[in-house]
Amino acid sequence: MGLLSDPNRRRALVNLLTRLNAPICVVCYMAGVAWFMGLAFEPFTLRTYMSENAMGSTMVEERFPAGERALATGREFSAHKKKTGGMPVDWLVKTMQSRGLEVFTQRFSRRLPFPDEDKERYMVKGTNVYGILRAPRASRTEALVLSAPCTPGDNNNQAVGLLLGLAQYFRNQVYWAKDIIFLVNEHDLIGMQAWLEGYHHTNTTGMDWSPLQGRGGSIQAALSLELSSDVVTSLDLVLEGLNGQLPNLDLANLFYAFCQKIGVLCTTQGKLQRNDWDSVSGYSHAVQTMMLMVMKQASGRSWGDHGLFLRYHIEAATIKGINSFRQYKTDATTTGRLLEGMYRKLNNLLERLHQSYFFYLMPSLSHFVSIGYYMPAFGLLAVILLLRALDLWVQLATPPPRTEDGVADAEQISSPGVLSVLTPLVISHLTGVALYTLPIHFQEVAVEHFPVSETEAVVLTAIAVYTAGLALPHNTHRLLTGRGTEQGWKVLKLVAVLYLAVLLGCTALINFSLGFILALTLVPVAAFVTPHVPKALSAFILVVLSPACTLLFSVFLFQELQEMPVSFLDGWMLYLSVISQGILDHALYGSLVYPLISLLVYPCWLLFWNILFWK
Repeated sequence: MGLLSDPNRRRALVNLLTRLNAPICVVCYMAGVAWFMGLAFEPFTLRTYMSENAMGSTMVEERFPAGERALATGREFSAHKKKTGGMPVDWLVKTMQSRGLEVFTQRFSRRLPFPDEDKERYMVKGTNVYGILRAPRASRTEALVLSAPCTPGDNNNQAVGLLLGLAQYFRNQVYWAKDIIFLVNEHDLIGMQAWLEGYHHTNTTGMDWSPLQGRGGSIQAALSLELSSDVVTSLDLVLEGLNGQLPNLDLANLFYAFCQKIGVLCTTQGKLQRNDWDSVSGYSHAVQTMMLMVMKQASGRSWGDHGLFLRYHIEAATIKGINSFRQYKTDATTTGRLLEGMYRKLNNLLERLHQSYFFYLMPSLSHFVSIGYYMPAFGLLAVILLLRALDLWVQLATPPPRTEDGVADAEQISSPGVLSVLTPLVISHLTGVALYTLPIHFQEVAVEHFPVSETEAVVLTAIAVYTAGLALPHNTHRLLTGRGTEQGWKVLKLVAVLYLAVLLGCTALINFSLGFILALTLVPVAAFVTPHVPKALSAFILVVLSPACTLLFSVFLFQELQEMPVSFLDGWMLYLSVISQGILDHALYGSLVYPLISLLVYPCWLLFWNILFWK
């Protein structure tokens, strides 16, 4: 405190930080990247452990015997699905009723803002079927959910069969203290969104759905099951939910504990755990696993039906069966016993899962990185913005040098006008508003005048508006009279740097992965762009580090991490698909990544673009 309270020491510290500003910023950037890459090194991570006392032991005896019968039920479900051309509602109702459940249905419909490119659907109509097993030993104030999506073709039939088999087995047990809801939802996330809105009496997306006729207690936890083969080689745990939300770490710990007990191969991000952490290949494997989680979390989309539960403070995950060429196989009976054990432990909960972490990264299922370990990596990048803001503030506060006759330079001493700072701010944010609103509203006009589909019109309109924003400096200078002063761009950059620091800080608190990726590309731009650097080279670097190019690089990196590299043409098509899916996720489920990029991040980048071409 004495260092800051003493004016002389404070002045000396400020002079040191301004004189060594650039070297300190470079060191902080390199240290932030190195810190993040070191998070995957096993000695720097924590071993997973069960924090919730009610689930601290896996000493339950799993007795589920009906794996083959469940697969037969799945084949019967598949036959009825092909016969009806969709969800066999009547058959599901009768089957669930025969298993002693209280069965209800819910109809829903949703008009998409533009056709879904993957499934080519514009108006979605469907029916959810769910059965409730009432708790025989409690007051029925709490519930657990087991869901399986009804997908087109031959996908996920085994999951529905296993769900019905578990419903029949659970019905014969007397130890349940919570209601158990068995849900088969149609149209994946859209059907799940309709059911959750109906269950909680909310309508945040404008979807039409019929009110639910039956409800259980307050939902404590949920699992979504995806199985598309009779046997699997491993079970993959999917955690990433909407807007980067993650379930409580104890849910992942519970899954890993029962996989270890029963002897089932388990993976996260589709990658098995390796024990050779001290080798280069072992460390590289951990980095790939952690980076896949970072990329998925940064996308802001829900990577399974479980992702929509998280917004209602319901801890949920998706268990996905993977059938590869490994010789080790797990049958449906073993998978059913794993689910039985997990639900019996969740049945013991006296309160919601809250003892363990909600913010974490996982290089493997047995190790995790807590928020206290990964936040310094972002902090080292964010401090660069504060250092540059301090440097600009000192430059603006320092009086201009005087000439030999004692007269200060008139251009240096003139203070910038309000319009010189306010005009770029207004125009850049108006461009962001156009990027957010025009793609959907102008799709009909684009389809009428150009030979493109509605989805292509939305994506191409977004790219056109984004590219048109590069003319911001020209538009700004036309509105301003005269030329900008030297202090004008410094004031604008000070505002832009502080704006970016607050924006990235708030983003990282909610979605660390998205905030860190944006910081990696935007912090160098914010730190070193000035009107006095070479224009052509700097403009190229700014475009390469822009949000659009960051997304393009992320698409190729994600494919490499999944060990499925693509050509440039295929990667470009994936890039266009990611843009359309991001806009659609925002309209359907409330994903915040697209409005964040278009309304805040892109306008902030345009401010630095304007500084580069300051006249």
